[in-house]
Amino acid sequence: MKQVFYILLVLLICSGDSSTMHAQRNVQEYQLVFSDEFNQPDGSMPDETKWSVHERQQCTWARWISASPKVRYIHRGSLVCRAIPNTAEPSDTARMLTGAICSMGKFEFQYGKVEVRMKTNRKQGNFPAAWMVREDCNTTYGEIDIVETFGKKKMASHAIHSQYTYHHDNHRIKNVFQEEVDVTKWHVYGIEWTPTSVRWEVDGRTVGFFMKPDDARKLDEGQWTFDHPFYLILNQSVGNGEYGNIGNPRQTYETRFDWIRVYQKKTN
Repeated sequence: MKQVFYILLVLLICSGDSSTMHAQRNVQEYQLVFSDEFNQPDGSMPDETKWSVHERQQCTWARWISASPKVRYIHRGSLVCRAIPNTAEPSDTARMLTGAICSMGKFEFQYGKVEVRMKTNRKQGNFPAAWMVREDCNTTYGEIDIVETFGKKKMASHAIHSQYTYHHDNHRIKNVFQEEVDVTKWHVYGIEWTPTSVRWEVDGRTVGFFMKPDDARKLDEGQWTFDHPFYLILNQSVGNGEYGNIGNPRQTYETRFDWIRVYQKKTN
């Protein structure tokens, strides 16, 4: 009887969901420190104790950010971020209105695991992301992209940008990781960030790794600018033509975030 039980147990483990098994392996090492399940009533705004509307900036992803309730709201237990033609705000010169929220000033953290469950459109010009930046990114560059998608591509992209890779235009080290994913389906995208590395996952499967170097010259040039608090950003934007990804201001783009969770290692 025991032999039958063990055989059934092995079959159950082998057929189990990989992301669930991965979470179980880490449950004793990490504890939840921040989360949003986006379970507020339909039509409500994201929790203001956790999120703010990101400010509009000149860069591509932020150039048309709006506080309009039409581009960021809760629907059926998920956060909807949209990019829509600007027909409702004639005083605003933006060609589109886009939704973006951030945790700046409300939640920042240093090292840990982040997981976000999301899905999006596959349309020419689509450019959504879940990502993190340093609090002081205006003085020293530091960005960790949990996931981005581009246009019609059936692909998820994950990247890390430091002073070395960005300001010095130095891409001799691999800092972008991509793999085929049906981004129109729900997937869990995640990172594990430590003092010496960043690792990316899709549904519990490792898809990329970036290490802090031992090379003093690279460190002096800013290859590793990630030993500081970062805040979270969730956004929907459209491309400006880079990588052939040109947005259509007459279309509507939409990304849904089912939940986001941040874990940090337990301390004794």
